[in-house]
Amino acid sequence: MRLEGIHHITAITGDAPGNVDFYARVLGLRLVKKTVNQDQPSVYHLFYADEQGSPGADITFFEFPGAAPGRAGAGMVHTIVWRVASEEALDFWTGRLAAEGVETERGAHSLAFADPEGLRHELLVADVPDQPLIADHPEVPRELALQGFHAARAYSSDPDASSELLEQQLGFAPVADGDDQPANIGATRVYEVRGDSRGGHWIYDAPPGEPGREGSGTVHHIAWASTMDDHEAWRERALAGGARATEIIDRFWFKSIYFREPSGVLFEIATLGPGFDADEDHAHLGEKLVLPPRFEPLRDKIEATLTPIQNPRTS
Repeated sequence: MRLEGIHHITAITGDAPGNVDFYARVLGLRLVKKTVNQDQPSVYHLFYADEQGSPGADITFFEFPGAAPGRAGAGMVHTIVWRVASEEALDFWTGRLAAEGVETERGAHSLAFADPEGLRHELLVADVPDQPLIADHPEVPRELALQGFHAARAYSSDPDASSELLEQQLGFAPVADGDDQPANIGATRVYEVRGDSRGGHWIYDAPPGEPGREGSGTVHHIAWASTMDDHEAWRERALAGGARATEIIDRFWFKSIYFREPSGVLFEIATLGPGFDADEDHAHLGEKLVLPPRFEPLRDKIEATLTPIQNPRTS
């Protein structure tokens, strides 16, 4: 029983229109679901991914309009690492981001930048067996596009505290000291999380001196992918490792459990399915506000509270 790498990563934005513009227009991802936070349905939950809406390429955002800027600290994800195919892809993104006024930092086979609210990203030339997860975009050639997640980096004051849960119960495999992959440089602990079809890395770094503060431009949680059949067993493993896991929660497009790992990061384990096309035709994903059935009676009230946004694909 193994987790299938990263399922999705959820962050916070204070500006849904700007968020859609950056992730769907600039980065070329597909807005695959426009819905609401199921725990606070007065605010958006926006999902971006590859063309199919696949786990492994799915970055999502809760919009809290006007949210104050956050700051990543101990117990928080601070960088999202994406795969690209080549140095030519890094050249392309250096130019495209510069044209949008985004500062970049070129490294060894990598390119780092932040979104308009300060969320840090890194593009990495990665040689892996996983299928590239690519969205179609008229200005981004497929061979240069983002190909899904490679890793997430988090700050931890004591990565040893997390090792028993991660290694013994969740199957995170330590990467040997001295690994020189660019995404791992400077890390205090590196793990690989790989299943039958996909994998990724989980990386701890020493935290900054200032404490973290949740707000716009920070990551709320990271989700790991499970098959439907194994999901309940992962909850039992988390409990056996001392985590205070929730009951299984039906999010309609997938099922989820949540718990904090000992370094403080909020983990989710989410199922591979049913998927975003469970209630929308695949050709029209993300074009209209979609609500889980239990929220449909509240549609008029919910729509009145949400910020108008424009999907670049339909503009």
